This record gives sequence, C-alpha cells and structure tokens, in this order.
Amino acid sequence: MSGRLFRSLLRPALYQLAGRDPETVHERTLAALARLSATPTALAGLRKLYAVDAPVTVFGLRFANPVGLAAGMDKDAAAPHAWPALGFGFAEIGTVTRWPQPGNPRPRLFQLPRSRAVINRMGFNNAGAEALAARLATAGKSTVPLGISIGKSKATDLADAVTDYTTSLRLLHPYADYVAVNVSSPNTPGLRSLQDRGALAELLAELRNETARLAEQRGTGRTPVLVKVAPDLTEDALAELLDVCAQHEVAGIIATNTTLARDGLHPAEAGMAVETGGLSGRPLAARAVEVVRFLHRTTDGTMPIIGVGGICVPDDALRMLDAGASLIQLYTGFAYSGPGLVKGINKAIGRAPAR
Repeated sequence: MSGRLFRSLLRPALYQLAGRDPETVHERTLAALARLSATPTALAGLRKLYAVDAPVTVFGLRFANPVGLAAGMDKDAAAPHAWPALGFGFAEIGTVTRWPQPGNPRPRLFQLPRSRAVINRMGFNNAGAEALAARLATAGKSTVPLGISIGKSKATDLADAVTDYTTSLRLLHPYADYVAVNVSSPNTPGLRSLQDRGALAELLAELRNETARLAEQRGTGRTPVLVKVAPDLTEDALAELLDVCAQHEVAGIIATNTTLARDGLHPAEAGMAVETGGLSGRPLAARAVEVVRFLHRTTDGTMPIIGVGGICVPDDALRMLDAGASLIQLYTGFAYSGPGLVKGINKAIGRAPAR
C-alpha cells in the first residue's frame, strides 16, 4: 500500500476533515484499520514505511521502540496488528470495563484544531471485558507488547470497584503483557477517588494477589501492573500515591491522563472550555512533563514511567524522556499528525545524545 493511499484512509480519523463529527470519523477509520489489520500484505507495506527497530527493555518487557499507542484510541482491539505496522513499539488497548457500557451521550468528543487539543467525555464506552477477551483469543499474538487498560464499570458502586477490576484482570490476564489500572479518568463519576490512599491500597493489594495467583496457576511470571494518574493531583497527593504503589509492587506509572483544566486554549477556541470532560493534546504538555519530572525525582528514578500528554512533535517526546520517562505514548498528537509523528519521534530519539 502506498503512503498516499494510506493517508487517504487515515486522515479522516486524524481530524483533518472540518465539520465532520470526530467520533464518527474515528469509528470509520478504526473500521478501515481493522481491515488492514487482517491483510498481511498491507501490514507489510506499512511496516516498510513506518516501523523503526529501536528496542528497549522496561519493567521486564522488551519494547520494539519507546513510542506506544495510548489507551482510548482502540478500546475494543479492533485493529491490534495495525499499530505495530504504523511504527508503534507497543500498544495499549481499552480502557475496558467488566460490563459492556455505551458511555456518555453524544456528542462527547470535541476537536480543537487551533489548540492541537481534544476534549472528551466518552465515559469508557466499550463492549466489556468478556467481549475483549474473546476478540483477543482469535486475533493472534501481537508482534509488540500489548497493554490492557482496565477501569470501573459505571453501573458498579464504588464499594464494589475492587471486584470489578479483579474480574476484568482475570478475564484479560492471558492476553496482556501489562495491565494499566485506570483510576484517573474524569468521565466516570467517583473514579478519581480511587487514587486516594485507602481506596488505592485496597485495590492494588487485591490486584497484586490476583496476579500472583494467576501466575502460579499458569506457571508464568507475574504480569506487570501499572497505575495511570491524573495531571490534576497535587505533589503531596502524587507522593502519597507513589508510596502506595511502592508498597504494593506496582511495576510503573503512566503519567498522565486527561486534565480538567482549560489552560492553554487558542483564543478562538476558548468558548469550548465550557464542555465537560478531559482535555488532551498540546495544552497538557507542560503539566504532563512536570508530573513526570516530579515522579522521577521523588523515586530517584527507580519507578519506570510512561509519559503521555501533549506530545505533538518530536521535541515534546524528547522533553518527556529528559524529564524521566522510560517510554512515551501518543493519542491526540497521533490523531492530528498520523504515523509520520511516530517515525519522526523514533528517529529523533535515535539522533539524541544517550540519556
């Protein structure tokens, strides 16, 4: 497949068509990528265009390169084999919940192209953990590490959140190279309260016990568990969260999720600040780097960090790595710029002085 033909398929999902509903465009592009994902010759052509082999090992996993796909782009693993062909060194699917759920009412995804940003209040729309497990069982093993992000079902009371998460973990464990625990989305009521010390400790203790039990049952090593944090936490709250994560042998931190802040919007798009939901993209870049730097400094570099938030050009990625991230993830920047950004970042990392 030529680069021109591929761009003609992908660009609609990259928010290049003004006036189109972003979510509809996203769905149509995922469908196109799903078809590509099932076409070996197309995948081979894409790999020649975009794949970069720059392996790195973090929390015991070997990544093809340090640039990953963030959760949210492919919630139900519609196109698992497309992402490595587009140059990603790993991919994180989800966030998936124990029970299938439609998410919040539409419209719930808003593009802000002048700000290079997106506001979303999707609400974990997904087909559920059982459906994802069934899909992954037939999809075949990915050529790069596959992370699975798990969250709480909206219908589940906070008091029962631990059971919700552990059930999803049990269903998806055979297919996950790592599991990301999403307790930081702003779009599920009460979810961010699970970042509090007591609630997080209870949840992580049970997930640790469950991964140990599953590893013993299967005769394998324990699947790494990571925690995804909000950019809106104070340094004191982040330090407390790190303490809980260390106590419960968390393998790494993903920093950060979307923000409730509305700083940094282009003046022409300032009116979009009234839309509820999480803001991602360029306005989040400085805060995401600040959080990564704090986490890295506080742990003396002992806690691996996946840096995500506002990475729109290769220099953004280099700043994230300089702040202490071991790996990075893209979503909004990729949505605006396409797979050329993935390759550009990998090339820039290869040219940069050793860290």
